Amino acid sequence: QVIGDSFGNVIHVGERDCSMQRRHQKLIEESPAILLDEKTRTRLHETAIKAAKAIGYEGAGTFEFLVDKNLDFYFIEMNTRLQVEHCVSEMVSEIDIIEQMIKVAEGYALPSQESIKLNGHSIECRITA
Repeated sequence: QVIGDSFGNVIHVGERDCSMQRRHQKLIEESPAILLDEKTRTRLHETAIKAAKAIGYEGAGTFEFLVDKNLDFYFIEMNTRLQVEHCVSEMVSEIDIIEQMIKVAEGYALPSQESIKLNGHSIECRITA
């Protein structure tokens, strides 16, 4: 999950593991992704930030990657909207993504990446009846 502003700043608010799916619908979203080592996690975050900066992205967006058993990752797509599972990222980053989207739209700069401390663990489950 990334957020970009009009000043060229882009921050990430962690990653989510959305591997558990049924018919291409996410059933469980989890942050942090427990199978990633710190080196891969850092590379993943840096890649998403670099890509968002390269296109001058503003607002909230989600980069999706596929990670293989060797921890190599491959870009799948970018969703240029706020996704249902954004709450998972909010819980571990303590960043209100919607508030930041509004501030970006009003012309404010984002907080620095260094001010964001990822902490804890968050899981979201989709229940269909």
